[in-house]
Amino acid sequence: MSLPDRIYWDSNVFLAWLQSESGRVAACQSGLDAAQRGDFLIGTSALTIAETLWLKKSPRLTKEKAELLNRFFLRSSMRVVNLDRQIAQRAQRLVWESGVKPKDSVHIATALRYRCPVLETFDKPLIKKGSGLGGVEIREPQPAAQGILDI
Repeated sequence: MSLPDRIYWDSNVFLAWLQSESGRVAACQSGLDAAQRGDFLIGTSALTIAETLWLKKSPRLTKEKAELLNRFFLRSSMRVVNLDRQIAQRAQRLVWESGVKPKDSVHIATALRYRCPVLETFDKPLIKKGSGLGGVEIREPQPAAQGILDI
């Protein structure tokens, strides 16, 4: 099975990594390491820059971590996709047709625009909605597969 060349990350994946959330940070770091190796690019919406400051039920990021995150988004393994009218209108249709939350619909529409076959998130209700939302596979971040040791 080959890896996709692009994987979309929802805001909560970045927050899990930044806040070293137990049970989540390892999968996040694995994805970041793979992206740094050039295995794939990580895409996200410009909305993520604002969303990662403070998500519901999460502590607000410190100014230092927010600055770290802004520098982080400049990495060559990252692509921040601007939220434009076409993405917003596609997101609007997703809300009407699928009943997803508006911010989630922006992330899905952005993943579709950026041609990401996979959207990774820790949002259980969004994962439960399934992959029928525009054809994007919606899942939790996956730890990198271990290579086969040839001895």
